[in-house]
Amino acid sequence: MWDKLIYVFIILLVAYVLKQLFSETPNFVKFKSKFLIFYIWASITAVILLPFFVFNPKNVKNSLFGSQIVKHVTKIIEVKWHLRNGKVLAEDRGAVVVSNHQSSIDILGMFNIWHVADKIAAIARKEIFYVWPFGLAAYLAGVVFIDRNNSKDAYKQLKITSEVMVKNKTKIWLFPEGTRNKDFTKLLPFKKGAFNIAVAAQVPIIPVVFSPYYFINRKKYIFNKGHAIIQCLEPIPTKGLSMEDVPELIERVRNIMDAVYKELSKEVLSALPPNYPLATTD
Repeated sequence: MWDKLIYVFIILLVAYVLKQLFSETPNFVKFKSKFLIFYIWASITAVILLPFFVFNPKNVKNSLFGSQIVKHVTKIIEVKWHLRNGKVLAEDRGAVVVSNHQSSIDILGMFNIWHVADKIAAIARKEIFYVWPFGLAAYLAGVVFIDRNNSKDAYKQLKITSEVMVKNKTKIWLFPEGTRNKDFTKLLPFKKGAFNIAVAAQVPIIPVVFSPYYFINRKKYIFNKGHAIIQCLEPIPTKGLSMEDVPELIERVRNIMDAVYKELSKEVLSALPPNYPLATTD
């Protein structure tokens, strides 16, 4: 009796999911499926690559290899990434890359340009490490996990990473906003960690700005196909600066990035039809 009820429930559930997926109107299932496809593909890739990463742990080249596999899921979720001024990232030197943070698919954008920068050590919050198998693979691929609630431990981890950055000419990638920005119109205030590292190591800061994800509207469960521009800005030197200069440096970098973000926003939004369901119109 119970087994028949379970079978019926599964059949009805599958039928409902398929109906929602093939529906022409936006819905929760279609919206979440785009993210789920990304997560599943990343997890499968992590499982496959884990044995290889174990033999060469904490090597940023692992990240490069893995990113070139995961990035192809972009074609399935129908998002195109356009890199501008990539030559800045391609220079072989240690640097601190700072970018705005809008969604978990920022990672996909990074993966699509990872090969340009070649050697990158991404910084992520420690909670991601526990999302196995992806978290474990990321750790073995050179991702540095920090505890944002423990400033002393976070600083220690970042100091060790910055030493590697200088020695091996590796770029460190951080999101100075500290959390995902749901404001479509401007960047959030920047935290000082990335800038402290750059000044302490006397390496340049490379601002990278992602254009607004106009094709995602969480309130209306919309995830359309779309494109995002990744604009690399000219490096900002830190040589000769001290920790006393950090607040002014933060303000300067944020103002530059915020201005570019608004310019990119005008560019991508101007090409959309007047009735496009933007998140800002909710």
